[in-house]
Amino acid sequence: MRIMIRNTMETTIYENLHGGSGKVEIRTKINQDDKVKGLKLFAEVTLMPHSSIGYHYHRDEAEGYYITEGSGVFIDHNEERKEVRTGDLCLITKGQSHGIENVTNNELKFIAIVY
Repeated sequence: MRIMIRNTMETTIYENLHGGSGKVEIRTKINQDDKVKGLKLFAEVTLMPHSSIGYHYHRDEAEGYYITEGSGVFIDHNEERKEVRTGDLCLITKGQSHGIENVTNNELKFIAIVY
């Protein structure tokens, strides 16, 4: 499939995603059904204030978060907690785990790419 320009395909709100807390809004741009070689997901993510995506394992894929707005705490594959803010890239490779928390009163927004 050749994709030139695409707006949001669907918006889904999750509660307690991957065992996290609170609400996460995911606006999918590309998913596995699009059959884009080497790309499983491209999405805009909004992590609501005081919410998190729980620590989870990526067996067969890697994932990157590019922070576009706000700040939070990224939990890396060693379970180390690292502060992140606008402009930061958080990356895990195949076989690693990660999570992210919004510990602020503002929304935390990022682009999520699973490949």
